[in-house]
Amino acid sequence: MVSTQMDYVQIIGHSSLMVKFVLLLLLFFSIASWSIIFIKVRYLHRSFKESEIFIDYFWKSRDLASAFTKAKQLTGSPVARIFRTAYTELRKLTSTEKPEADHETEKKEEVHAHPEFSSSGNVERALRRAINIEMTQLGQMVPFLATTGNTTPFIGLFGTVWGIMDAFHGIGLRGSASLAVVAPGISEALVATAAGLAVAIPAVIAFNHFMQKIRVMETDLNSFSADFLNILDRDILR
Repeated sequence: MVSTQMDYVQIIGHSSLMVKFVLLLLLFFSIASWSIIFIKVRYLHRSFKESEIFIDYFWKSRDLASAFTKAKQLTGSPVARIFRTAYTELRKLTSTEKPEADHETEKKEEVHAHPEFSSSGNVERALRRAINIEMTQLGQMVPFLATTGNTTPFIGLFGTVWGIMDAFHGIGLRGSASLAVVAPGISEALVATAAGLAVAIPAVIAFNHFMQKIRVMETDLNSFSADFLNILDRDILR
C-alpha cells in the first residue's frame, strides 16, 4: 500500500513541467468544487428542512401574523423568506389603502376598474421578485461545478498529450524505442487524464443532484406562492 502511493508521488515528480502545471490546475478545480459541494449540501439541507417546518406551521396555524413571526425565526427557509416579503407588502398596502366609510364604494369601483393596481397584483409581483431572488441564491456557485465537469477532462487530456509528446521527443533523442524507455513517459502522461476524470466525475454528479434539488425548491416556492395568493383573494382581499 505504501509503495503504491510512493509510486504515484514518483510519477508526478518525474513528469514534465507542463504536466505538473496541469495537475496543479486540476488540484485547484478539485478543491474549489469540493468546497462548493460541501457548502451547497449544507445550504440545501437547511433550506428544505426549515421550509418544511414553515409550510407545516403555516397550514396548521392559518394566522398570517403568527406565521410571520415564525418565518422570521426560520432564516434559512426560502419559503419563509418569500412569505415575509409578501406579508410585508400586504401590510404596506392594507395600511395605506384603508378606505374611509364614505369612500368605500368608490375604492371598490376603482379596484374593479383598474385590476392591475389591486392589492393582490402588488403582492403577486412582490412574490415573483422574491422567488427570482431565491432562485438566484440557490443557484449560486453551482454553474462552477458544470464548468469543472466540462473542462477538467480536456485539461487532463491536454496534459496527457503534452506528456506523450515530451516522451516521444525523449525517445527520439535517445534513439531507442524499447518498452522500458516508452512506458515511464506514457504512464507519467496518463496521470493527467486520470486526474482530470477524478475531478470531473464528482463535479458532474453533484451538479445534477443540486439542479434537481433546486428544481424541486422552485416548484415548492411557486406552489406556496399560488396558494398564498388564493388565500388572499378568497379570505382577505375580497
